Amino acid sequence: MSDARLLSSQMNTPATFYRILIVDDDPFILELVRRKLEQSGFDVLSAVSGKEALALIQQKGLPHLALLDINMPEMDGFELSRRLQEFSDVPVIFLTAVDEEDTIVEGIRLFAEDYVTKPFSPRELVARIDRVLRRIGDFRYTLNPIIQVDEHLAIDFGHQRAFVNGKEVPLTPTETKLLHILMRNAGRPVSYDFLIRRLWPMEDVFEDSLRVHVHRLRHKIEPNPSKPRYIKTERGIGYRFAVEPD
Repeated sequence: MSDARLLSSQMNTPATFYRILIVDDDPFILELVRRKLEQSGFDVLSAVSGKEALALIQQKGLPHLALLDINMPEMDGFELSRRLQEFSDVPVIFLTAVDEEDTIVEGIRLFAEDYVTKPFSPRELVARIDRVLRRIGDFRYTLNPIIQVDEHLAIDFGHQRAFVNGKEVPLTPTETKLLHILMRNAGRPVSYDFLIRRLWPMEDVFEDSLRVHVHRLRHKIEPNPSKPRYIKTERGIGYRFAVEPD
């Protein structure tokens, strides 16, 4: 199916479930966690490698949360987290047999919201997932590969692109992640400080840099960048992704 037909076939409706991506090269662990999460009401995507996980996101769309093993061949959990954070703000929980304090601290400092060591309690794992999901809130848009915002705009996070009036517009990794943060909080103001910390967690960046990226993103997706329909400025606070045009 062509991109244009995909755009016309996908309608935007509120999310009614949480989608979890599990990545682990141990088939037993993968199946155990998948069954427990499905029994708890989650929609589950599973992959045995980082490469497969990234391909799955491009095919199925972003998850609400990623549950990643650390020690995997070719692409470990840290590298997969880094790749995810290039174009999204998907929260990560590490599920790992690694229990060295330095590794755990590094993982949380750089990438993860939490971690669970193997062997683990499935009930505790679900509780930790619930805690993170309560903090990030719901995603107002369906998690399709291409998210139809309205008749003018659609977003494909996995391929880092937008469709504006049916025309493909490439997005930079920073623009894609910025848009994901704003859309995940659609209808609510997101502070300058929060955006800066999520976009550049290990760098000293100021509001001027954020404004430049917002300006460029508006010029790519807004019908009239001088009067934004989607990315509204909340003076003295930050930015808000409008759920409906004002």
